[in-house]
Amino acid sequence: MGQGPDTRFFERLPAMTVAALADRIGCEAVRGGDRMVSAVAPLAAAGEGDIAFLGDRRFLPALTATRAACVIVAAPAVEAAPADAAVIVTGETQAAWARASLLFHRAIPLTRSVPPAEVVEDETVVLEPGVVLGGGARIGRGTRVGSNTVIGPGVQIGRDCVVGSNVTIGFALVGDRVRLLAGARIGEPGFGAAGSRTGPIDVPQLGRVILQDGVSVGANSCIDRGAYADTVIGENTKIDNLVMIGHNCVIGRNCLMAANTGISGSVTVGDNVIFGGKAGVGDHLKIGEGARVAAGAGVLQDIPGGETWSGYPAKPLRQFLRETIWLAKQASGKARRESRND
Repeated sequence: MGQGPDTRFFERLPAMTVAALADRIGCEAVRGGDRMVSAVAPLAAAGEGDIAFLGDRRFLPALTATRAACVIVAAPAVEAAPADAAVIVTGETQAAWARASLLFHRAIPLTRSVPPAEVVEDETVVLEPGVVLGGGARIGRGTRVGSNTVIGPGVQIGRDCVVGSNVTIGFALVGDRVRLLAGARIGEPGFGAAGSRTGPIDVPQLGRVILQDGVSVGANSCIDRGAYADTVIGENTKIDNLVMIGHNCVIGRNCLMAANTGISGSVTVGDNVIFGGKAGVGDHLKIGEGARVAAGAGVLQDIPGGETWSGYPAKPLRQFLRETIWLAKQASGKARRESRND
């Protein structure tokens, strides 16, 4: 069986047969209807007891290699499914997988605030008035938590951290010496929706946020939890106010992100990368180690390590400057010609 969502944050619901699952989600089981399934997973991570789906024909190799107990596919892809896997057929594979996930995984709710003695490591932990503590959470010695902050069930916070007021932390593992300024939102569900006949439906987000040692997160910044894998912020990375980091991003060590930077989902950022204010990065891109992204840049392709890119769409700085100068000369020449004609 695959590892599955972290049980500190997600409750496992009862297993069922493939046939029963197909009936619950409005699909057809064409093979292996009596097989038992108990969790959802991506094709590459799925194991015995897991349900995976094929959302795009680009991932056919992953389908043929998956170890999932059951796969959800469109009719043309049935023959590509592993011979030993049960098969559910639908024209809405991701939406069906999303519906299935709700039948097997449920976020552990925050039903009450538990006593501090159940959560804090020792008396050096300071909880300001109004702090809410979820069951199973842990806070390391020397950490201070600001007023009206909510720490969700299962959250682990290390030692010597500073958490500001009105912060929410859920589905997260936080290292030592981490600073979260007022209003930061850690572990909210990532933005994922699947098309269906009835309109888009939310895709449950079953991953976590990992904040490694020495990370700083500015006021009112948001770091979404992973869709299935984790969103990870590397050691000593410093994030300014009003920064958005999408689900499944992996940010390296010693990075700097100025205010209003926006990182789309599944972006990989190397160590020592710097983002200027209002920089934006498209999804599934890679930013190499030591790269620099200028303020206001809109990144729509991978950036090699060590390079500085600017503009929208972003391009290497020298190219951007040459094009900017050329455009300025063309505009200036046109203005002079029009002036002479007048």
